[in-house]
Amino acid sequence: MVVNDVKLFSGTKSQYLAEKIADYYGQPLGKVVVERFSDGEFQPNLLESVRGNYVFLIQSTFAPTDNLFELLLMIDAARRASSTYITAVMPFFGYARQDRKDKPRVSIASKMVANLLVSAGANRIMTMDLHADQIQGFFDIPMDHLQSTAVFFPYLEKLNLPNMVFASPDVGSTKRNRSYAIHFNTDLVICDKYRKKANEVAEMTVIGEVRGKDIVIIDDIVDTAGTLCAAADALMEKGANSVRAFATHPILSGKAYERIEQSAITELIVTDTIPLQNRSPKIKVVSVAKLFARAIRHTHEHRSISSLFI
Repeated sequence: MVVNDVKLFSGTKSQYLAEKIADYYGQPLGKVVVERFSDGEFQPNLLESVRGNYVFLIQSTFAPTDNLFELLLMIDAARRASSTYITAVMPFFGYARQDRKDKPRVSIASKMVANLLVSAGANRIMTMDLHADQIQGFFDIPMDHLQSTAVFFPYLEKLNLPNMVFASPDVGSTKRNRSYAIHFNTDLVICDKYRKKANEVAEMTVIGEVRGKDIVIIDDIVDTAGTLCAAADALMEKGANSVRAFATHPILSGKAYERIEQSAITELIVTDTIPLQNRSPKIKVVSVAKLFARAIRHTHEHRSISSLFI
């Protein structure tokens, strides 16, 4: 018997990405069948032995919550089948925006998700561009936090923009945008937003000089695209030459596609951690499959993960 072989499995909604990861890794995905009952209950079934294996379960936990629960059941199945080591590969970590109590009587959902993953039997978590870095502290097991810089930096270098300046779409994204500005040795401006309610921007103020500049906005998530489009329009009104945006996780819900089409954004570059529901000439996708395949190999071979994106 071969001990500690690597087995890759995919959840239902991340099959498109898992197949590319497996191809880069150099082996096919393991077979999984999800049996469904008439009332909506489902049961993932791993159709090959994982006894003594290093198992990597690939599933982004975007909406609906079935994706998260399917991953939890797959972890539980692998644990009960005597896997040696189980890594939950979550290119997009859902519920990451609920990372603190920002008002009375609300849950800290990302902490609860962390507890569920550990309780199900995960030995390690692998994800990309968490909405809040402190979520890593919610786990008492190892977490590999990959960075989209590995795919966004090369794209930006190829653009070779003559007057590039980075713009944070809100105060919360300042740290992320500053790291890009430092890497490319350029300036940073901030778009200060004011919300009256969730997913709706009431006012946007630009702090910094943008006239004649080619602006690049960096963010981890683009959901309704309200903040992003408001920032792009405000930057153009201040005299920017062009506005491009990079966002790791394209949730793109509600009127997001319509807003992007009607906005001043030249192009929006996203990754494939979440599949696009619609097509748009302004939206371009760069794959993170090769990065995750390399991270999986480094994990199995006990090699550094940070070396992949530094």
